[in-house]
Amino acid sequence: MDVTLLIKAALMGVVEGLTEFLPISSTGHLILAGALLGFNDDKAKVFDIAIQTGAIGAVILVYWQKIRTTLVALPTNAQARQFAVNVLIAFVPAVLLGLLFGKAIKAHLFTPMVVASTFILGGVVILWAERRQAQLPGAVRIQEVDDMSWKDALKVGLVQCLAMVPGTSRSGATIIGGMLMGLSRKAATDFSFYLAIPTLMGAGAYSLFKERALLSWADVPMFGVGLLASFVSAWLCVRWLLRFIATHSFIGFAWYRIVFGVVVLATAWSGWIPWTA
Repeated sequence: MDVTLLIKAALMGVVEGLTEFLPISSTGHLILAGALLGFNDDKAKVFDIAIQTGAIGAVILVYWQKIRTTLVALPTNAQARQFAVNVLIAFVPAVLLGLLFGKAIKAHLFTPMVVASTFILGGVVILWAERRQAQLPGAVRIQEVDDMSWKDALKVGLVQCLAMVPGTSRSGATIIGGMLMGLSRKAATDFSFYLAIPTLMGAGAYSLFKERALLSWADVPMFGVGLLASFVSAWLCVRWLLRFIATHSFIGFAWYRIVFGVVVLATAWSGWIPWTA
């Protein structure tokens, strides 16, 4: 058993769990962390996607009451069926575009420089969205996820596709996109979490199946450590974020993205850190 490899897997799991549901891009952070740790070969790319399942386990645990209530009520309750249909509708665009363009995007855009650039751009968009909602309070027309129509869900699903570009942030795209479309900060965050369940579980299962030739039973400890670290750190992060958004905006995350992106670009151009693709 390679202890160094397990330590790297644990660190990557923590990075995944802490960043998956914040609007700062887990994929971007994993690419940068993998570049620093030398954990960025083809197997590592499958690992990065697979450990998202651990983070999703944390979301299911935190939202279990709502999920359970919805599943039980599906046969008899129209609101529960509408909620389930909304999640499904929002899920479909990412599936279709992922199958069509996922391979090309991974081949050409999964680089630290692309991540740094989208970090900065995403930060600017968050600042604009927060300023817009503050100046136009009437723009918020949906307070809870149960108030969303199928058209609202489709719009959020289309925006989620922007996160195929690494560094954009799936959570950031769906939360900020939802806010721009009239969802409250809470409704946009909640729906982003619910949408993450089929999206990330589907991506993880598809990646493992597609790249199964790269894997062996010897990889089980590495994946197990990564999943566990991702689950625990994501559980802590989600619980904290839900309390945070009750009284705070996402402006702090926007400035974090901008500063972090500038630091990555500056260290790359100066040669101080030899970032690799």
